[in-house]
Amino acid sequence: MVRPRVWFPRYKLLLLLFVFILCQSVSSSTSLSFGFYTFSCPSAEIMVKNTVRAASSQDRTVPGKLIRLLFHDCFVEGCDASVLLQGNGTEKTDPANKSLDGFSVIDSAKRVLEIFCPGIVSCADILALAARDAVEFSGGPSIQIPTGRRDGRSSLAANVRPNIIDTSFTLNEMAKVFSSKGLSLDDLVALSGAHTIGSAHCSSFSERFKLDSNGNLTLIDKSLNGPYAAELNKMCPAGTRDDSIKVNNDPGTPLQFDNQYYKNLLEQKGLFSSDSALLNDERTRSKVAEFANNQDSFFESWGASFSKLTTIGVKTDNEGEIRQTCSMVNG
Repeated sequence: MVRPRVWFPRYKLLLLLFVFILCQSVSSSTSLSFGFYTFSCPSAEIMVKNTVRAASSQDRTVPGKLIRLLFHDCFVEGCDASVLLQGNGTEKTDPANKSLDGFSVIDSAKRVLEIFCPGIVSCADILALAARDAVEFSGGPSIQIPTGRRDGRSSLAANVRPNIIDTSFTLNEMAKVFSSKGLSLDDLVALSGAHTIGSAHCSSFSERFKLDSNGNLTLIDKSLNGPYAAELNKMCPAGTRDDSIKVNNDPGTPLQFDNQYYKNLLEQKGLFSSDSALLNDERTRSKVAEFANNQDSFFESWGASFSKLTTIGVKTDNEGEIRQTCSMVNG
């Protein structure tokens, strides 16, 4: 017996294909993935990028602030936007976080996203994407990072100090913190390149030199370039802890994300003791020299290490929540 030939309309085939792709997307959305918002909020990354571009065009110091904000978020409770939460005893209140900035940029992006995609895009993803875009806007590499992070509901100031790198840290102290986050010494050198933009308060390096009884500048940290120390002393006189004054991390190209930071290190012009430590230790010295001589190598390593940074301790699936407002938990 010959069975009748069944014709399946083309539009039904297309519909089935669309459903299949959608199901695949949903099934993979239980963890970080590229294109996580492809169907739920297709323009999410563009909206964040446009917000960062607008803010950075008005204030060229914004990119450095956004990158620092991400570091202070991911290193404490993982990349869950817990650093954005306000209130007594939150991470934001710890003295190490008092100088953090860039919160308004994240809030602006969140407001736009809540209009077009309410309850869809997490503050944690916005922060990671904003820092990524800040690097690109400043002349750094354009990289792709997965999304799908969820926002944490806990933020404690007590968790900040044990997890944040201090500017006076030795290489061993930095390596210990990085290792606890699943990051290597190579990651440490690459991610320290964030200091190619941004600025710092006098108190973050004031212990590196002093004035003697005759008023002459004396180096406490012998690894610091003498003439550079003299320049720093003009802006931040020895002993002052006036945090109304800011100094560029990179005196050469302070607004450009490039490899000048590593060139500065080779000339002993690292602003922080923790910067100089990278040059003074044989475990990291060769990588510093490599990045100083080859910007492409730095950019490639930055992309890989930054991607690892943005996946530290992320919350996915049913963990955390998608905050309606980045500064407070829902309900």
